[in-house]
Amino acid sequence: MKKATKKFILLVLIAALMLTVTACGRGDEAAKRLILATTTSTYDSGLLGELMPQFEEEKGYDVEIIALGTGQALEIGRRGDVDIILAHAKELEEEFVAEGYGTERTYVMYNEFVVLGPEDDPANLKGTTDLGVALQSIEETASSFASRGDDSGTHTKELNLWDEYGIDVAGDWYNSLGQGMGDTLITANEMQSYTLADRGTYLSMEDQLPNLTVVFEGAEQLFNTYGVIPINPERHDVNYEGVQKLVEFFIRDDIQEKIGKFGGDEFAQPLFFPAAD
Repeated sequence: MKKATKKFILLVLIAALMLTVTACGRGDEAAKRLILATTTSTYDSGLLGELMPQFEEEKGYDVEIIALGTGQALEIGRRGDVDIILAHAKELEEEFVAEGYGTERTYVMYNEFVVLGPEDDPANLKGTTDLGVALQSIEETASSFASRGDDSGTHTKELNLWDEYGIDVAGDWYNSLGQGMGDTLITANEMQSYTLADRGTYLSMEDQLPNLTVVFEGAEQLFNTYGVIPINPERHDVNYEGVQKLVEFFIRDDIQEKIGKFGGDEFAQPLFFPAAD
C-alpha cells in the first residue's frame, strides 16, 4: 500500500475518532442540562435564585430557567422545548397532565393572591370582607385596574374571578398589559391602579412600589398553589432522569423547610409555604 494511501486512511480514522469523542462530550453535557419553565412570580421573588445553585452543586446539573406566564410555560411544554414546569394554575396543569404532556403534578408550595391598590383606595376596598363586593366596586367606580394579560396563572385566576362575579371588564378602566408579574406591579404603581398579585412577588418588590398597598386579602378564592410537572418522556426526548432528581429535590424535607423560611428574615413573613405533603 502506498504511503499516501496509508496517510489518508490514518487521517480519516483520526477524524472519526475526534467526532466520536466530541459527540460523547456533547452527550455528557446534554445529560447534565435541565430546562425549567417557571412562572415569573417564582423567578421575580428570588426563590429559584436561592434554590437552584444548591441543586446544581449537589447533583451536578446545569439548570436553565425560562420565566414565563403559566399558559406560555405549558405551551412550550407541549412542544417539548423544556424538561419540567413549575407553575401555579392548578386546573390548567391538571389538564396538561390529562392530555399526556406531563407525567404528574406534584405540590411544592403555596401562598396567596392579594388585591393591591393606591393608598387613597378610590374604590373603597379596605375593610371589605367580600371579594365579590370588592371587585364589583372597582368596576362600578371605573377605577383603573392593571391586568397582566399574559395567559399566566395570575391572569387566569383574575379572569376566573371577574367571571365568577359576572363582572364585564370591557371598559376603559381595565388595562391588559401583556407583562410578567414584576413589570405589571411597576406599571400599576406608576398608574396608581388596582391589580392582582401573588403576595410573595409583592413583598419582594414592595420597596419599589411606594404607591401600592394591600387593599384586600384573605378570601378562600385567593389561595394559590404551585406544582411541578415533568414533561412526559413518552411524548418528547427530555432529560427525565435529571427531572426526577429535581422533583425529589423540591419535595425534600430540608428544601421544604428552606422554602418555608425564604423571605422571613427580610419581610417578617415567608413568601411561600411548603406544600409537598
